[in-house]
Amino acid sequence: MKLGIYIQVPFCQTKCTYCNFHTGPFAHGLYDPYVTAVCRELAEHPTLYSAAGLLSATELDAATVDTLYIGGGTPSLLDPAALAGILDAVRASFRCELKEVTLEADPETITPEKAAAWRAAGINRISMGVQSFTDTELRAAGRMHRREDVFRANEWLRAAGFTNLSFDLIAGLPHQMAATWEDSLGNLLRLRPEHVSIYMMEIDEDSRLGREVLSGGARYGAGALPDDDAVAAYYERACERLASEGYAHYEISNWALTGHASRHNLKYWRREPYLGLGAGAHSFDGFERWANAHDPAAYSAAIQNGRLPVEQKEVVSAKQALEEELFLGLRQLDGIDLAQIERQYGADFHARVQGLQEQGLVEFDGRRLRLAPARLTVANEVLLELLA
Repeated sequence: MKLGIYIQVPFCQTKCTYCNFHTGPFAHGLYDPYVTAVCRELAEHPTLYSAAGLLSATELDAATVDTLYIGGGTPSLLDPAALAGILDAVRASFRCELKEVTLEADPETITPEKAAAWRAAGINRISMGVQSFTDTELRAAGRMHRREDVFRANEWLRAAGFTNLSFDLIAGLPHQMAATWEDSLGNLLRLRPEHVSIYMMEIDEDSRLGREVLSGGARYGAGALPDDDAVAAYYERACERLASEGYAHYEISNWALTGHASRHNLKYWRREPYLGLGAGAHSFDGFERWANAHDPAAYSAAIQNGRLPVEQKEVVSAKQALEEELFLGLRQLDGIDLAQIERQYGADFHARVQGLQEQGLVEFDGRRLRLAPARLTVANEVLLELLA
């Protein structure tokens, strides 16, 4: 079994206005105890998992870890020595053939010294939260960096030997216009990262921005949000420009130059096994999902007491598995093997697929079903019709 490991680092310098994740500013005094707890969870995972009724040591001994993703939060806030210690703990605790080791980093946290230390530790991929190249949009979103920080960070990472960078942009930030979106796309392509993620803005009612929108307020740029049609147009423009520059569109929100699709994230979309360690991290063994407690202090205390703080645990039903196969599979531009899924789950979707074809929403060759290239923004509607 090939296994991916995700390490959650929930610490941020500030909380973005649109964010509702269980992350944010925490006292620096929590950093070292938290890293110690993560390393202990790695070292003692057979005992901790067994006590929690999860994967057995035998199952884990048979697995080979081939991807590692350190996300957050802003894990680049940690001391490089702490990150190196986490990597050492992974290698000491699992059989590893690490092909891809990703670190999420915010541009303003990157220095030449950190970049060199990350590379020396074995990190070979950086996922940078760029979001925009327009300072007005970055300020409204509560981001700490500015456009010049991105150019400097890119230069330092390249100088340190990184040949696999991923940049994120968000379509639909407050104050965003067609001209500023075009500028962000142009600057991204000028730097030419190996991987690109484009996310369409979703206003979550539990975020600061979401609460402001619901109350009719104007803080955080709530009154300057592009409408849905504009956001869809920005996304479509990104599809055009990235395709023209040789990026393969392999998942609704993700593009890559040849050989640089995210190995780790593909595990999520293909429902392959992964372990999540740290506060709030989720895991999936193919049959069951579980998640650790979100509070980093509570997580660290539980590990210190020899207990895995599992907050949620559920066996995935056949109905849930089928829904995941369809939803996650259709997010991939290659689509799904509908014939195989129908055999596996005893389902028949052909009548509904025919209706979706007539509407121009999907393409179907008798075996593989995929979203029509011009209708990628309606994936949820297609899923609802398939499952109706």
